[in-house]
Amino acid sequence: MMHDAMRGLIARVLRRVAREGLPGEHHFFITFDTTHPGVAIADWLRERYPDEMTIVLQHWFQGLEVRDDGFTVTLNFGDSPEPLVVPWGALVTFVDPSVEFGLRFETREDATLEEEAPFAEVEAEPDTPAGSAEVVSLDKFRKH
Repeated sequence: MMHDAMRGLIARVLRRVAREGLPGEHHFFITFDTTHPGVAIADWLRERYPDEMTIVLQHWFQGLEVRDDGFTVTLNFGDSPEPLVVPWGALVTFVDPSVEFGLRFETREDATLEEEAPFAEVEAEPDTPAGSAEVVSLDKFRKH
């Protein structure tokens, strides 16, 4: 849920930039997983960046469009404008160094099994009758 909220924040920021441009000294470094399903980049860029790619939205970019599933933008790579399609799930990092702000997203390899099933059901011990409880004194946990 946190990652969805963070991606929602990035979407809001990029929507504003698409409408109004970058304010002041703001600029963004966006790193994304080039192997993620739905990423669309030129073949020569995929060969050069087989795993991850970092783009910079600062001086020249055009066609920034923010959608529910991700964003598209055209960037200039050595006088060659190239369109990029980046799904939200492909994001690895989003940084605005002008205000020292950054977000990092966990990849599937970083996630633990516990994170994948945070609300696993826990069954009561069969020996414990329903409604029974044990009284524990907090004194044994206090430092003297």
